[in-house]
Amino acid sequence: MSGVRPTGFSSIATLRSLHSALLGCLLVIVLVSPAESAGGLLEQLRKPRPGPELQVRPEVVMIMIPEGAFRMGADGTDALEDEKPQHDVWLDRFEMDRDEVTTGHYAEFLASTTRPAPWQWESVDLSQHDDRPVIGVSWFDAEAYCRWRGKRLPTEAEWEKAARGTDGRLFPWGNQNPREALANFGLGARFSYSQVLAPVEHYEPGRSPYGLYQMAGNAGEWVADWYGSGYYETGPRHNPSGPDAGSFRVVRGGSWSDLPKYLLTYGRFKLPPETRNSYTGFRCAR
Repeated sequence: MSGVRPTGFSSIATLRSLHSALLGCLLVIVLVSPAESAGGLLEQLRKPRPGPELQVRPEVVMIMIPEGAFRMGADGTDALEDEKPQHDVWLDRFEMDRDEVTTGHYAEFLASTTRPAPWQWESVDLSQHDDRPVIGVSWFDAEAYCRWRGKRLPTEAEWEKAARGTDGRLFPWGNQNPREALANFGLGARFSYSQVLAPVEHYEPGRSPYGLYQMAGNAGEWVADWYGSGYYETGPRHNPSGPDAGSFRVVRGGSWSDLPKYLLTYGRFKLPPETRNSYTGFRCAR
């Protein structure tokens, strides 16, 4: 099946458009009764479940992505309108985290700052989950973490080049349909750190051309850009960084819950930046 875009759906573009719209509705609301202490609740949420004593972990490996041009976006009937047209983009050299940010690294951030804990953080057990991607973070949380590390979120163009390389491949590993050995996907909607999230260094055969892990599946990833539906038609072709303003931020890569057609290297999703859900994490760049 090499070189063939996944088929078997009556209208892939239509289904993917509906999926993107549904993701935009996934906002989490936490209700606190008047009798509860806000300070006590925050302290409880900031602490993961009992595990080994928090230790400083080594800095994550970063991969250098060389300067140069690549083909961004897609054409054809299966591409959504906001993924068109396919166009040449030039990027200066940059570095990007090889792996998604883990709960272990995020725990260091929480211990050193006053940032609110992510959604579902109370279910984290660092003795079991410290190598899983952190989820339940808003765009603001992700951006703050990267700044704390002396980094930043990648731009949408940087993310796509790191996932896709320069040969226009459909998935990080090539043009073959996703399968169990290549990515963590298609696991439904019921969340559990232990049962649906994979360690960030798994799926070595599914790595991108530059050696980055899990650029498809596991956790979707916030990027720096505001979302613009027509940005590919009007944006710059040298180091594009997205529109100046907007209502949504871009998410890339698909998640543990998604079907194969949502793992495409050029697939674009949008969410309100305050969204925290079980499908979205991030990695950093510099």
